[in-house]
Amino acid sequence: MSSLREYKRKRRFDVTSEPPPEKKASKSGQIFVVQKHRASQLHYDFRLEAQGVLKSWAVPKGPALDPKVKRLAMAVEDHPLDYALFEGVIPEGEYGGGTVMVWDFGTYKPEETRDVSAALRAGELKFTLQGKKLKGSWTLVRTRDRSWLLIKHRDRYASEKDITESAPLSAVTGRTLAEIAEEEGGNVERAATGDPPALLLRSKRAARRTARPRRGKEAQRTRLA
Repeated sequence: MSSLREYKRKRRFDVTSEPPPEKKASKSGQIFVVQKHRASQLHYDFRLEAQGVLKSWAVPKGPALDPKVKRLAMAVEDHPLDYALFEGVIPEGEYGGGTVMVWDFGTYKPEETRDVSAALRAGELKFTLQGKKLKGSWTLVRTRDRSWLLIKHRDRYASEKDITESAPLSAVTGRTLAEIAEEEGGNVERAATGDPPALLLRSKRAARRTARPRRGKEAQRTRLA
């Protein structure tokens, strides 16, 4: 539980629907998830399963498929494994308040090591992703303190296209950020600022619908590997 102490300290679980701090393992033991998070600023949370928790980094601009682009990834507190299923709204005023989307998920395989935690302590982890959107070989390398770089390796999945623009919807429910906020009681107008211009019409429709009577609607969930 000690690695989840900071996660627990920052949250009030009688207010937020985020999962409680519990260590557990998936069937594969190697899931990853990328969550798009419109909090005070839009960012992407990159998470890898290791030792019963999700090791986590905040990536302000999101993953890049171009090996020439090195994305800043700031290490944050470990999250419980069940967080990989969390898509919804963190109440305003709570830590990380805003709308969360499961932007990508799947499994990963470490390269050149069997001990992910040891590699992270040493400051470099190479791994292969098998996700809905992100695939192929990547590396995380620490530059100093909590600052890391997330870098795509050159392989057949490398590309100059902006994957955050070309594949902006939830990998679980197919929703935009604005639609998630609309259906789960969040700030739709704020969430819509995290949707790319190509989704402007859907975001505006979601914002208009919030003024109408709402019907209860449970978000679709999926089980991760």
